[in-house]
Amino acid sequence: NDYKLSWSSATAKSYLLKTIIGISGFLISLPVFFLIFKHGEAVLRMLLLELVFFLFIQNTMMLVYRHMLLRAASRKKIKKVVIYGAGKAGQKITEEFAETDYKVKYFLDDNEKVRQRTIEGISIFSKEKFIEMSKADPGIKYDLLVIAIPSLNDRKQIKKIFDELSPYFHETRVLPSLKDILVDKSFFTQLRNIDVKDLLARHPKDLDEDRIKAFVSGKRILVTGGGGSIGSEICRQCFKYGAARVIILDHSELDLYMIHDELHDERVVPVLQSVRDRENLDKTFEKHKPQIVIHAAAYKHVPMVEYNIIEGITNNIIGTKNCIDLSLKHHVEKFVLISTDKAVRPTNVMGATKRICELYAQNSNHNGTEICAVRFGNVLGSSGSVIPKFTKQIQEGGPITITHPEITRYFMLIPEACQLVLQAASIGHGGDVMILDMGEPVKILDLAKNMIKLADRPDIGIEFTGLRPGEKLYEELLIDDTDKSTEFESITIAKSREYDIHLLSDQIFDLLSAKDKIAKMKEIVPEFNHQPNYNGLPDESVKVIHQHVPDLFNQE
Repeated sequence: NDYKLSWSSATAKSYLLKTIIGISGFLISLPVFFLIFKHGEAVLRMLLLELVFFLFIQNTMMLVYRHMLLRAASRKKIKKVVIYGAGKAGQKITEEFAETDYKVKYFLDDNEKVRQRTIEGISIFSKEKFIEMSKADPGIKYDLLVIAIPSLNDRKQIKKIFDELSPYFHETRVLPSLKDILVDKSFFTQLRNIDVKDLLARHPKDLDEDRIKAFVSGKRILVTGGGGSIGSEICRQCFKYGAARVIILDHSELDLYMIHDELHDERVVPVLQSVRDRENLDKTFEKHKPQIVIHAAAYKHVPMVEYNIIEGITNNIIGTKNCIDLSLKHHVEKFVLISTDKAVRPTNVMGATKRICELYAQNSNHNGTEICAVRFGNVLGSSGSVIPKFTKQIQEGGPITITHPEITRYFMLIPEACQLVLQAASIGHGGDVMILDMGEPVKILDLAKNMIKLADRPDIGIEFTGLRPGEKLYEELLIDDTDKSTEFESITIAKSREYDIHLLSDQIFDLLSAKDKIAKMKEIVPEFNHQPNYNGLPDESVKVIHQHVPDLFNQE
């Protein structure tokens, strides 16, 4: 497309260059013509006329073509843009916008000194001044807000900017952070849409990558459930931090293939196996001799386990028991159980099974193997996350379905959660249940509203359907307030509950044959308050489909 672009993007420099090339060609060809033709002067005059005519026609045609393109572009709808950040990045984007149908109307900046001048005749305002101007003229809505501050790593700050300014824009895009930006490429092409993860995710305050590397590097690590959303990321992190071998165990052939194909290295060993198959699991331990076992295999979807109690018990409880018992038998250095906030005062079968797993992990420590658990809330983008579900519902035109208007959940990005899991495991001792700081809980209704806002779809409705079997309004990370702090602010240790391990083993085997499995689980976990059919809605009027949610799109 170089020749095509030389016409459509012609500048004074390109006109001059083409003229110089034409004259150079003329001068190079002169000796040839003088050798061939006898009447040199006549030929020279003819060639000079042809050169002038050629240059005139070429440059005139280019000028006319460019003029036609500019007129066509001017007939397009000009998109009004506001750039947040009047630094070098914002200025570069403004220059790149000059050749497009985007027109920068204002810059916004928090620096008072910057606001005293203009850039290319474009005024610079504070965020507050812009909001005041927009409220004074509610009929105006801008097409695009660009957050052009590569040094801005704090997602809270991005969320604050989005929350305050998004009502006045159809679309918001952000420039990547300094570590991700390609300085020699167009900034305009690197702009990305604001993602709901930007509004919810948070960076751990005290992530210590050196500690993680020291824990993982050179070790043989077995990850059960290694093909799942959490397990696969733990495999990536172990691989990244220099594990000598990563043994990925999963019962899903497809999931196992995907993560193995991604990492594809001689240090990565795929094992297609179920944690319920104790005999073959024993052979895997014997063959690969793992030094660290990270147990992420579990059924985690609350409604699915509620409908399939036996499968939930055998996979979650028996699978965990098998892994812990074999870790002890084969003298594994450390066993790490991935647990969940749903294990705290459980109201569903899945949460109760995970609490029993915690109890078994807390009370099984002997034979030189340290066994600990790490408990955290929801991770963004996991297979059980509401975000893929809401995205699909928006694409299909709605409504978004939420079980209850007051339901809340904790959220964290998968990579950050898995890094903290490894960090917690590095300091955990036998019997510890480590709790990750998940920040403040998020209302699912607010999450849905933000996703509607990001999609610029005010027509999408919200429907409240009632709590699903065993679902809680809010999750907890602590059973009581007697938690113990660690050297890391993001990690605390829950109070342990002593339990006779032999009694617990007997109760687990009795649970398999018990007719009333819920009652048997309550014997082990007295705080288990099973709520299989609780709807939770205050009255029937809440179950209306709200087909229009106008408050999402105004400044109030």
